[in-house]
Amino acid sequence: MQQDDIYIKEVQFPNALLLPEIVRMLDEGHTVTLRLKGFSMRPFLENDRDKALLVKAEAIKVGDPVLAEIRPKSFVLHRIVRIDGTSVTLRGDGNLGTEHCRVTDVKASVIGFYRKGRDSMDRTDSAKWKVYSWIWMHLFPIRRYLLAAYRRIWLRFFKPI
Repeated sequence: MQQDDIYIKEVQFPNALLLPEIVRMLDEGHTVTLRLKGFSMRPFLENDRDKALLVKAEAIKVGDPVLAEIRPKSFVLHRIVRIDGTSVTLRGDGNLGTEHCRVTDVKASVIGFYRKGRDSMDRTDSAKWKVYSWIWMHLFPIRRYLLAAYRRIWLRFFKPI
């Protein structure tokens, strides 16, 4: 069969329908690549551009990007900022507020991101990712100003691809 005969159709589903199915697939041992929706992980991950490679969550720790169910059928892909016993606090890189869930509500861990249309993955266990994560998490007190500059200045001149 020639490659010219291949037709690819992208279908979008509401998160309330799609994400429980993804969690089921992860529970069966599959990995899932999910196109990201929303702006909560800006400035490094963009809506409808970047993708996350997910695996079933096992040993989670502070700094990990995870898919968590914060309310029934309401999921977020955010970074863990605190684990206190069975309670987990999450924050999107582009958010100032936090969400909360239990450890058992963390459904998936992100092992890498496909950013800016690239075919190569930025692994979350790489030195580059760990340094970036440490810096961004420790910039929280001034993150409000960095995000404002990003939205008001950077995005005006350099639209995400």
